[in-house]
Parts: sequence; C-alpha cells; structure tokens
Amino acid sequence: MKKILIVEDESAIADTLIYILEAEGFEVSWVMLGSVAIDFIAKRDFDLVILDVGLPDMNGFEVCKIIRLTNQLPIIFLTARGEEIDRIVGLEIGGDDYVTKPFSPREVAARVKTILKRVTPAISNDVDPTILSRAPSGCDFILMGQALALTAIEFKLLNHLYSQPHLVFSREQLLQACGQFCDIGYERNIDTHIKTIRNKIKKHDATLQVIKTHRGFGYGFGLKQ
Repeated sequence: MKKILIVEDESAIADTLIYILEAEGFEVSWVMLGSVAIDFIAKRDFDLVILDVGLPDMNGFEVCKIIRLTNQLPIIFLTARGEEIDRIVGLEIGGDDYVTKPFSPREVAARVKTILKRVTPAISNDVDPTILSRAPSGCDFILMGQALALTAIEFKLLNHLYSQPHLVFSREQLLQACGQFCDIGYERNIDTHIKTIRNKIKKHDATLQVIKTHRGFGYGFGLKQ
C-alpha cells in the first residue's frame, strides 16, 4: 500500500483528499504545518507528498527545498494561486506537479496514481545490485560500493531510466520526468546532464556503460561492461 502525506492547513480540503485517496487504496497521513511535515518525512517512509503552498508556519516552496536536500520523493503542490510564475517556481525547485484550488479530488487522485506509476521501479531490471543500486538515502546511486554524488536532476534522470530499463525516452520525456519545462532548445541540456552522469560513472569504471544512446530517439538504460 502506497503511503501519501498531505500537508494542508484547511481541514475541509484535507478531509476530502483523505476520503478519495483512501478509497483508491492509499494509506494517508495528514499534517497542518510545514515544519511537522519535514519532521515526518525525515522519520517515516512516504511515497508521495501533496503539499499546500500557503501554510501557516512556512511557505510550501521552502518546505520543498528542505525536503529536496535529502529526499527525492514526488511532490504535488496544492495552492489557491494560479499565476504562471508560481507554477514555474514550484516545478523548478523540484515539484513534480501543480494543482490549483478549487480542484477535483478525483483529478488529484488520478495525478497521484500517474506520478507513482512513473516513478515506481520495474519488477526487475536485470541489474546486479552489487554493481549499481539506489543509495539508502533515496537521492543518489551506489556504483560498486561508492556514491556517484549525483545532483537532483542527474538522480531523477538516472532513476527514471533505471526504473524502466526496457524503454527508450526522448529528451522531452526526460525533461518532463525531471519536472523541467520543455522550452525550445532547452531539451538539449539533457545531453549535458547525461554526459555528466557518464563521466561520474567513468571515475569508478571507465569501461562501464549504464546509459545507451538510441540515435534519433533518445536514451535508455543498459548495463554493459
């Protein structure tokens, strides 16, 4: 059962979300303050957070920044504000989705399921965990016993490919998986991030290939020595 944390100070909104998410089979926890949410996430395992931007004790964007220092679990922002700049800021600091009040609870539940399906690892990716595995912190990878020291975007990229090893993703799809906007020309930045990941891997083993280039299509996961 997937565990969802709702961070929302309005009980009526929280109650509605709890009802619909529990009906969909999720285990739901609810807190009203950002500081409490940070403490909860540090001590408990959650699969996704629904985070209100306008909290009584601190801004939801600040809560997200603190969470992202140690954890890459998906975050859906919930806010009464719908300005484009807010959506951009929310996604750029590490949010995975953005819902503006008033909203349909069923739409939120659908977005939750879509995101969890996207980030849930495949049953088997045929990778020897002694060679490559996710770090216990959940925000890095361990290669041959050593941390790769990936940035947040690099981790999201490698994790997305690692979790779905039999698929090939376009640059645009990888940008979306990282919560980045697909502005014209920016999708080529994916190439730079991929190159950086490969360089970090080469420091441990110059012969190891983890990310395959599929010319004309994009990138896919492939572990070869």
